[in-house]
Amino acid sequence: MSEDQAKAPETSAAAPQAASGGESNPVSSSSQGSGSSSAPARSGGRPGGRPSGGAGGRGKFFRRKKVCKFCTEKIDAISYRDVRLLQGFVAERGKIVPRRLTGVCTTHQRRLTRAIKQARNIALLPFATRH
Repeated sequence: MSEDQAKAPETSAAAPQAASGGESNPVSSSSQGSGSSSAPARSGGRPGGRPSGGAGGRGKFFRRKKVCKFCTEKIDAISYRDVRLLQGFVAERGKIVPRRLTGVCTTHQRRLTRAIKQARNIALLPFATRH
């Protein structure tokens, strides 16, 4: 019985289209193919079909709020000589990783940037990788 009830709305919804639709169906199919603003919907809210992570579409994973490493460990001074620490905040290509990715607060990001630039100038860190 439940299968018959499930099929009943589909046939009733398709019947008005077939009854009224000799002329309207070709018009609607040609307007979709013309590339107008009613283009076929992509999965996700962003161009390119990638899912959006904003308020409209929630991702699969819960993203934890990032906390500043230097504030939690109570590190006051960021030394340009501490290359191992600085390398964690420099990408493979030599770019300084932005604070939205690392979770570092603004004051420590400024100190970190200054230390990375000082370390680059005295050749402790590379400016860029070899290509």
